[in-house]
Amino acid sequence: MHRFPTAEAEVADELAVVRPGLLPRYEAELPGARAAVLSRLWRGLAHDPLPWVTRRDQGRDGLTLYLSDGRRLHGPRPDPYATGAYVTVVRLDEAEYDDPARLVTDLAVPHSASFAAELGHSVASLALSRAGQEGRATDASPGSDWEWEQRIVDGHPFHPTCRSRPGFSVAEQLAYGPEHRPVVELGLVPVRAEECLVTGAWPRELRDGERVVLPVHPWQAAHVLKRVCEERRAGHPLMALRTLALPGGPHVKTSLSARLTSSVRDISLPSVAASAVLSEFAETPAAHTDGLLHVTRTLAAAAAGSPDFAAVLREPPEAYATGGERVLPVAALATTELPRSPAWLAGFARLALTVGLRLLELGVALEAHGQNLLVILSPAGDPLRLVYRDLADIRVSPARLARHGITVPGLPARMVTDDERTLRHKLFGSLVAGALAGTAGSGPALTEALRTAVRDLPRTPDLAALRADPLPTKALTLMRLSPQTAGDQWAELPNPLA
Repeated sequence: MHRFPTAEAEVADELAVVRPGLLPRYEAELPGARAAVLSRLWRGLAHDPLPWVTRRDQGRDGLTLYLSDGRRLHGPRPDPYATGAYVTVVRLDEAEYDDPARLVTDLAVPHSASFAAELGHSVASLALSRAGQEGRATDASPGSDWEWEQRIVDGHPFHPTCRSRPGFSVAEQLAYGPEHRPVVELGLVPVRAEECLVTGAWPRELRDGERVVLPVHPWQAAHVLKRVCEERRAGHPLMALRTLALPGGPHVKTSLSARLTSSVRDISLPSVAASAVLSEFAETPAAHTDGLLHVTRTLAAAAAGSPDFAAVLREPPEAYATGGERVLPVAALATTELPRSPAWLAGFARLALTVGLRLLELGVALEAHGQNLLVILSPAGDPLRLVYRDLADIRVSPARLARHGITVPGLPARMVTDDERTLRHKLFGSLVAGALAGTAGSGPALTEALRTAVRDLPRTPDLAALRADPLPTKALTLMRLSPQTAGDQWAELPNPLA
């Protein structure tokens, strides 16, 4: 009988075949991976508006959740902004749990079985990701932008399925996961031009006469498209896994019809159709930030009749770094040797809030989490400017833009809204409760940085809402437990600025 729960045992069995030398390290990493995922899960249980939690009582010895069936769930006092594995055990009535998958299984709430399976995969994949880091130094600065991205081992700092990759075998995780530092061979598939939707200037090197050559992720080719790609081009996977940096070329975002954390990563046809217009439009609000924000241009996009068979070519963010500057995703800041002193954190928060609130006032709400938002650092490590990539999930307000004389072009309807709550949730939930919280690593550190950062910011209605209202964050646990509900659902966190 295996010593591990099912997902952990399955990975161990596969690892024993494909990489037996890594198995002891994987087994050693499992307890820490369980605690890391359990800490993320406890954040969701403590704060998400779960319909089967009737009351929450916080005392000196921790937090108690009263469930609708009469049971009680007890754990440590939650820090919704902590990124460390500070929860090692929670108690359901008298039973203790250190394994998040087993806890959710025994909670036996609607949709808990599928969520428990995802949590099991998250723990096992996280342990595998950590096992592959032994002996890899992280003190020197990487020479390429993709090397920064491959330092991010633990995935989303607050999502309980931070490393869930259902449908990926161990061999495929090792072959495609950026934290394992592979070189991935993208397939090149020629498609007749009349069968393809193309926007932007599709490059000559990805054309074959009258045919458009689409880059395809090898997992997608094998599992979804069911085809063998005769021609290939090597790339380095970025933290998004399905996006790769081509040496000397653009970043390529591919379709990957697998559920990673919360979403299936295809590329919708409306987003392909709007990509060039959206990229051109983004230059206008960025120009109002006094040079503090660059937006990577979408060079071209193409789809062969399906979201499962599409690709987007983007400008690499390092194009905006000069003279010894470094550009890295905000999520990678935790992997650097920067001191991240209170003064440094406050300066970074001031830069990020200045840009985010200025664009929000204009009428553009960024999805500014640690993957989409990048920071340009001086040679000494000071935050100078920001880079934003992947415009697919921004929200745009025609009424706000009109007040500044800016016209909204033809964009997908889901991007366009004048609802202030939606706009503020989009920015505050991703930037403050996401990127800044993940960089600070704890509630006290985030509170100190924000209070210093906002002192000199313009007193706009959006800043007033940020200072007074509960801080929105995506209810990631609730969303996984209510798959029948489309779109984002939200939780409210204690406001560090209140």
